[in-house]
Amino acid sequence: MSEKLTIAQWASDNQPREKLRDLGAEALSNAELLAILIGSGRPGVTAVELMQQILHDCKDNLNTLGKKSIRELCEYNGIGEAKAITILAACELGKRRQREQAEQRPDMGSATAIYNYMRPQMQDLDVEEAWVLLMNQHYKLIRAVKLSHGGITETAVDVRIIMREAILANATVVALCHNHPSGNIHPSRDDDQLTKRVRAACETMRIYFLDHIIVTDGQYYSYNEQGRL
Repeated sequence: MSEKLTIAQWASDNQPREKLRDLGAEALSNAELLAILIGSGRPGVTAVELMQQILHDCKDNLNTLGKKSIRELCEYNGIGEAKAITILAACELGKRRQREQAEQRPDMGSATAIYNYMRPQMQDLDVEEAWVLLMNQHYKLIRAVKLSHGGITETAVDVRIIMREAILANATVVALCHNHPSGNIHPSRDDDQLTKRVRAACETMRIYFLDHIIVTDGQYYSYNEQGRL
């Protein structure tokens, strides 16, 4: 039996994985996206060419492809049961995605909203944790990232990590949040120094530093509300 062609053996202009990595999924054709899933074609035929043939028979309609049976897909030379199942699983995921609503991102535009979001995470901790909340320009949360556990001195929280996470998430707004297990909401000198460093870094990177919130079980301190940002 001849060895199947792998993605690594394809010509450089026919490598959909690399194309997706460099240009994004929207730059790929349906055949290229499906080729990533099946991984290989057959001797003399790349995975892309094989999927182009199958899609052509489906009049280039993914709904038609999703209606095919495993047996029908296996009639194509180069498609075995495992590949047929993978194709149909991808089509089913596409249908399910269409039925679901887009995820509603929490609004983090106020100190109260940040506190209410982070309090369940922090209220029972017996050590300090620091988190950064990454948001879009409408103050909708992209994700929250834990920065440290056990203290928030300048050495414990690396401002470069905050900036890196913000850039990777395409965030335009960030907020810092940490807890005081003692219940004392007043910021320490380390809290003040960290706030200054994060603010300076955000100004350099043109990212809006919304707030630094200190969380306790029942109340919070907001640098923004106190006019200290």
